[in-house]
Amino acid sequence: MGRAVWLVILAGAALRFATLDAQSLWFDEAITAQLLRLDLFGLLHAIPDSESTPPLYYLLGWTWSHVFGTGEAGLRSLPALLGSATIGVVWALGRRLGGDRAGLIAAGLVAINPMLVWFSQEARAYSLLALLAALSALLWLRALEQPRAVGRAALWSIVAALAVATHYYAIFLVAPQALWLVWRACDARGRAAVIAPLGLALAGLAPLALYQRDNDNASFIRDSPLLTRVAQVPKQLLVGYDGPAETPLAVLSVLLLLIALRGVWLLVALSARGYAREDALLLAGIAGAALALPLLAALAGEDHLITRNLLAVAPVGAALAGAGLATLGETMPSLARGALAAACAIGVTTVAGVAVDPALQRDDWRGAVRALGHADGERVLVATPASALAPVRYYLPSARKLTVPVLVTSEIDYIALPERSPGERPKPPRPAQPPQPIPGMVPAGQAQAQTFTVLRLRSPAAKAVAAAEVVVGLDGKAAAILVASR
Repeated sequence: MGRAVWLVILAGAALRFATLDAQSLWFDEAITAQLLRLDLFGLLHAIPDSESTPPLYYLLGWTWSHVFGTGEAGLRSLPALLGSATIGVVWALGRRLGGDRAGLIAAGLVAINPMLVWFSQEARAYSLLALLAALSALLWLRALEQPRAVGRAALWSIVAALAVATHYYAIFLVAPQALWLVWRACDARGRAAVIAPLGLALAGLAPLALYQRDNDNASFIRDSPLLTRVAQVPKQLLVGYDGPAETPLAVLSVLLLLIALRGVWLLVALSARGYAREDALLLAGIAGAALALPLLAALAGEDHLITRNLLAVAPVGAALAGAGLATLGETMPSLARGALAAACAIGVTTVAGVAVDPALQRDDWRGAVRALGHADGERVLVATPASALAPVRYYLPSARKLTVPVLVTSEIDYIALPERSPGERPKPPRPAQPPQPIPGMVPAGQAQAQTFTVLRLRSPAAKAVAAAEVVVGLDGKAAAILVASR
């Protein structure tokens, strides 16, 4: 790697590491923290019921957390490192397609992509998925280059197996690769090298996948219409979930993508480098398959289609876009330079905008818990959404489910964050009174932020509060009823 590539990697790492703890952990990350605080046996035992993904990321995270802890920065430093490494892998992938300039452009696109930056700061499996997807694509092309090199095929298969052990949707990217390698293999030994590691991983994961499918922990995905989620995919892959001036920036990003695709077409149609044409076509094919196959699965009834599950496409797409802009620069340098400058400006603007605007960030459970203030004794917390236990307990370790029908307390506090559907920016409820008045309890304070509402009720003396009196949250829906002291 040259100096310029290292500067791009360092810049991308800075975007990822500089604000690791700027945002609160949201529900999914709080679940990750909860899992990683278990012993290894407890972790493996809990994953089937708490997750809808395979265990590899959690095993890596469990090891990582024993060194760096389960604080916000400690949890997120692993995905930030993985996201930074993805920049280097995509550089190698882009360089293979179009030379040094293509590799550098591709690395830059990954470094500033808002969606990849977002998941490089989230303690979940998606950053590892993106890294392994890019690496599998690179190793796949290298294996195709020398069909008789069994070691190359085996190395690809190991990485593909790791990708599937990270996220089930990786199969939509690596399965077409596997079929192509098997078809191109020169003998049975080569086909075995392709099939064995990946096949063993699939066989080993099958019982877990079926169990998690029956649990259907990701059923919330289907609460949004499929057509809406499909329409969100290109916008979110280009400019992230949310950002300043997101509509005009998304439209501009689509135009820039079309310019890059024009360059890819030139690469395929006019390039004198035959291997580059073939590689570009192959990468475009597997990227298209990784988008089309989940849609077909959703139409067939296996609907888990959501942008983050398709994140494996992003690094492959960045490599193609980098090669396209580099090729376009040979005939229309001003257009290519302008498109690249605009893409960088959009990425940096969006990432910086998210970093400074709480309305564009994750659910602020940290801020909501801080807004509760001090309590003299045990108090009841009525929190919505009903899944609030994990994030509340992360920031308020004394919190636990209310398990008795009646609790004697002088304080009841309501915490309300909005329920989010994919791609939406809902507002938290703002009532001045709880939906169900509690006799003897009067408002003692209210805190409102862009992503939460906290309402505190107190009585002059401790009184018996029945659990049935506080089953509804500020949003009028069923709440998590907790008890805590602080």
